[in-house]
Amino acid sequence: MSQHDTHDSAGHDSTGKELAVTDDPRYPVPNPGLEEHLPRLTDVDEKAGKRAERQVATMFGLVPLLAIAFVVIYFAVPKDLAIDFGPLHANALHTLLGLTLGAAILLIGIGAVQWARQLMGDVEISEDRHPAASSEEARAATLAEFDKGVAESGITRRKVLGRSLAGALGVLGLPALVMLADLGPWPTKKVRAQTIEHTIWKEGIRLVNDITYTPIKAEDLRIGQLVNAQPENLQDLEGVEFVQEKAKASIIIVRMNPQTIKIPDSRKDWHVGGILCYSKICTHVGCPISLWEQQTHHLLCPCHQSTFDLGDAGVVVFGPAARSLPQLPITTDADGYLVARSGFTVPVGPSYFERDSRQDFKQGDN
Repeated sequence: MSQHDTHDSAGHDSTGKELAVTDDPRYPVPNPGLEEHLPRLTDVDEKAGKRAERQVATMFGLVPLLAIAFVVIYFAVPKDLAIDFGPLHANALHTLLGLTLGAAILLIGIGAVQWARQLMGDVEISEDRHPAASSEEARAATLAEFDKGVAESGITRRKVLGRSLAGALGVLGLPALVMLADLGPWPTKKVRAQTIEHTIWKEGIRLVNDITYTPIKAEDLRIGQLVNAQPENLQDLEGVEFVQEKAKASIIIVRMNPQTIKIPDSRKDWHVGGILCYSKICTHVGCPISLWEQQTHHLLCPCHQSTFDLGDAGVVVFGPAARSLPQLPITTDADGYLVARSGFTVPVGPSYFERDSRQDFKQGDN
């Protein structure tokens, strides 16, 4: 790294000598050098430096107040409150949250720029180009320059700046934490029992075709057949509730020869003449399953190839799934239609940390 002499517009340096042109292909034009360095006001006037320092600290100091205001607004302003800006109609909560968080981030940016322009070291340098690969000496020099930059920033001498910046960045994390609440309800045991662990299946609900909602008679199913189905009461729902419940309540119905499958003692009354019902949602990451192998009684997930043996209580025989496919206890009503004996006895769908895996059926259980 080298500093060069200044020059005039006629191609002379500060001593009046002409700038030499060399034959080195790296330098096809005369070295222009550096212009005369003019100090900033904050470099020569201590009062100006203190004033700039106060400005930056004030900007950083306002950030925690705006972050706290963000949190207060989030909880205090009604979500359905609206405000008007002339012809514009906007949600008050969203507008105020955007203004406070945006102003906080803006103040950090402006403060950092003001700090760099007015208070950090002001030295002009020039450096010849060099190969991209750095030598050990260059790396050591870079670390030394970093330490020098820290010293020139004034953060070691002007501790109020560092503290105010640290406080601004630290408190600015509060809005991010508060906004996590909008990702959904806190997954407490009670909330899980009412949402992801609950389906609309219950005793007496008919099993119906998932397209036509036609009730399914046991006598109409052939051995080897698979039917995609839903609970009959699903068609009573609409909108978001319909989609959410369908994602959990979807089932498949299969009929197999009772002589070729294993029925645990604890599930002897869960089937109707070899007709069994399972959740259609893979226990790995929740993909819908319907790839049915009649001869092996295996059900294959198309996403990650988890394979379940429906002829053995839905146990996993291959793939990343770690839980058996939940089985729905079924029976028939007075008209011969398939109905649920109860809801699912374990949560359906993909695994999650809080659930109790001891409830799941495992190979050899009775």
